[in-house]
Amino acid sequence: MAMAAAAARAAMATAASAFSRSRAPASSLVHRRSMAGGGDHHGPPRVNLWDDPLSPSKWKEEHFVLASLAGWGLVIYGGLKAFGGGKKEEAVPEVSRPAEKQ
Repeated sequence: MAMAAAAARAAMATAASAFSRSRAPASSLVHRRSMAGGGDHHGPPRVNLWDDPLSPSKWKEEHFVLASLAGWGLVIYGGLKAFGGGKKEEAVPEVSRPAEKQ
């Protein structure tokens, strides 16, 4: 019987210590992200390209990059079309067919 009582006490002690370890003080449950959040930003807020299309200085950086690449693409494509020369069509001499016999 003494062994059963000792085993019961040991089990209670283990359970009590596990329970006390699982409960954390409230201060450790508070979420703290000091500098990770969106705190105070520097400069004016950035807007989407389509919200203010006439002010590139206010655009978000990625929208400015996309608009710049599209603009350069149009300039290069237009230059190639205008000054590229392209193929010159040669006059193809017409070959006369022999007359068909009936």
